Amino acid sequence: MDFNVKKLASDAGVFFTRAVQFTEEKLGQAEKTELDAHFENLLSRADITKNWTEKILRQTEVLLQPNPSARVEEFLYEKLERKIPSRVTNGELLGQYMTEAASDFGASSPYGQTLIKVGETQKRLGIAERDFIHSSSINFLTPLRNFLEGDWRTISKERRILQNRRLDLDACKARLKKAKAAEAKAAAEHELRVAQTEFDRQAEVTRLLLEGISSTHVNHLRCLHEFAEAQATYYAQCYQYMVDLQKQLGRFPSTFVGNAEAAASPPLSASPPAATLPLLQAVSPNTVDGTLNPADVKPPASGTRKAKVLYDYEAADSTELGLRADELITVYSLPGMDPDWLIGERGNQKGKVPVTYLELLS
Repeated sequence: MDFNVKKLASDAGVFFTRAVQFTEEKLGQAEKTELDAHFENLLSRADITKNWTEKILRQTEVLLQPNPSARVEEFLYEKLERKIPSRVTNGELLGQYMTEAASDFGASSPYGQTLIKVGETQKRLGIAERDFIHSSSINFLTPLRNFLEGDWRTISKERRILQNRRLDLDACKARLKKAKAAEAKAAAEHELRVAQTEFDRQAEVTRLLLEGISSTHVNHLRCLHEFAEAQATYYAQCYQYMVDLQKQLGRFPSTFVGNAEAAASPPLSASPPAATLPLLQAVSPNTVDGTLNPADVKPPASGTRKAKVLYDYEAADSTELGLRADELITVYSLPGMDPDWLIGERGNQKGKVPVTYLELLS
């Protein structure tokens, strides 16, 4: 193999000279050219930006993908420049299991119907989560990675070159001090001028790159806004899906039983017990087959309470009372009512309201 022996020897000599200069500086035996305060501030800000960008990037990756094995797999796909396979989220998988279970338990049974409704909501939640992860990866994680793998590598490279130029400059200054003969001093002065020019040129290049950190902050600020917006959209979707699910489940008949004896009770379609029906009819003369008509009932003498509405609720029919979040209403229960419902009053309006949408006040 053809080696350039002179160049190899020259490089080795330069490396040795820098090593000696660096060691003597650490031992306090040689002077060191100090950078100005503004330059030092730029270096400090660049290091802080790099360190915190790395931490925020890693923790955001953990937030979006808690599974470490999956994160490693995605990292390898990125490095190999291959498309990351689409993953089924945990919510989608749970929704699929619930839907399949409903078909075995009986889709028309109360449990089967509830499994289907909850399963559909879990699938929607899973899809919303996948969209949020995808959006955050593109609009937030990618710019952070681009900075660390692009701009920061360039800055680090130029800083290393600047460090070498400074060592060369200080080594020249040391040689000039040691030179005695006029010829040696002239040669040392020439080397010093060349070293000073190279150092100044490299310092300017590095300074411009460090000042570009301000543009990086502006870009990351915009990305942070997009991340927060995507997160807000995701949680708003999740909230709406759960509110819709509560409405659907609130319209299902209550079929919970506490023991085997209760499980053997007549089906829901059967008429109310003989002892209960006269009471219901006495409270509401317009009942049909024992069904309460809230518009006709009278509040009990005692037992009324104030309640704060937690979520908006659209009445399903004329027997229900529509609700608006944060409003205050009067509520009370009547004998024979489903425990998941109360009678609510707002001025002259009256109707059934779901308990899960209320915060009962003392």
